[in-house]
Amino acid sequence: MSEEERPRSSGPRFFGRRQGRPLRINARTLIDSLLPRIAITAPEPGETLDPRILFPRPMREIWLEVGFGGGEHLAAQAAAHRDVGLIGSEVFLNGVAALLGHVQREQLDNLRVYAEDVRHLFPALPDACFARIFVLFPDPWPKNRHAERRFIGPENLPTLARLMPEGAELRVATDEPVYKEWAVEQLEASPHFVSASPDPTIRPADSEWPQTRYEQKAVREGRTSIYLRYIRKDKPGVK
Repeated sequence: MSEEERPRSSGPRFFGRRQGRPLRINARTLIDSLLPRIAITAPEPGETLDPRILFPRPMREIWLEVGFGGGEHLAAQAAAHRDVGLIGSEVFLNGVAALLGHVQREQLDNLRVYAEDVRHLFPALPDACFARIFVLFPDPWPKNRHAERRFIGPENLPTLARLMPEGAELRVATDEPVYKEWAVEQLEASPHFVSASPDPTIRPADSEWPQTRYEQKAVREGRTSIYLRYIRKDKPGVK
């Protein structure tokens, strides 16, 4: 993504692109017709949102993917776990359109989209609402001066911990060398999480961890990824 800053009137600042090449007719049609039916409306200040009410039927658990890219992983998880409600956030309109294609083809009624910076949604969500959170191949911001823009870090990890009950799982993956070191350092330093990754260089099965297009690109270009699993602890400082 570019380093273009996209500020809002309040709250966190967003850096990056919101749209790439012009959308094709089919994609624009999905944006106009399907997205409004599954989109999560941006909450007003002070508003609360129970994610369980977003779905047409009761769900066993609610999972969140932060920055779903083209939606390959999110859609695959939704198709494999029809009793789980999945929420995906993504600001890149082309990626949202790609996900909508998966939703239409797979007839996924257990998936909802927040087409904005997910950090603006967090204050409205109740404690311990997500049994699993995915942060897969996020923007690495490899330059030192951009470290504060990395999603896995001291600003966001306490919030993620608030949104996860004891035993919930945070999954993080990256192929970028700087982000690999950074993510492990931040997660190990967090009092809220404990590692469940005996060897993060070993890739889980596709059925458990479907590939994203960014991972596929990394494989084609010969880059090695890491796959981190961290469990929400019950009390800070207790392992």
